[in-house]
Amino acid sequence: MANTPSNMLALGTVAADFALPNPSKENKIETLNELKGEKATLVMFICNHCPFVLHVIEKLAELYDDYKSQGIEFIAISSNDAIAYPADGPELMVDFAEEHRVNFPYLYDESQEVAKTYEAACTPDFFLFDKDLKLVYRGQMDDSRPGNQKEITGEDLIIAFENLLAEQPQEELQKPSLGCNIKWKA
Repeated sequence: MANTPSNMLALGTVAADFALPNPSKENKIETLNELKGEKATLVMFICNHCPFVLHVIEKLAELYDDYKSQGIEFIAISSNDAIAYPADGPELMVDFAEEHRVNFPYLYDESQEVAKTYEAACTPDFFLFDKDLKLVYRGQMDDSRPGNQKEITGEDLIIAFENLLAEQPQEELQKPSLGCNIKWKA
């Protein structure tokens, strides 16, 4: 298990649009502009096999259920090389989404261009954009990691969501996410 931190994209960066297939919807192409939330959009890079993702996926599904109705949309993207890591292939993304109650869009970035544009480094890697698609938070979900015995709370994301919804400034200290490195193509 590699411990790769987020690159911490500059706050204020405008989210780059993308058009990616959604394996759960017969590979229908979906775009950021079509999917974005009314008040905010959480773009996250995840994959099917990463122990860090598996550690937090149930909490992410729960947070989505809590915040979708408040205008925050979640969009997950898998950018791993599915040839070298077949467990992360698009066919298995459908099974993963069903098994883990992933009700938010889970898109496949086969070219890895979206991950590169967002400077994503690890899974999971989180980027919260406001209604104008400006980056207001990037970093970890909380302090829990596989094996560290800390409770999975989603605290850092919840604080970012609540600050955004209350139109309050974000925390100055934003800790990088930590996870497995994105599996780049050779």
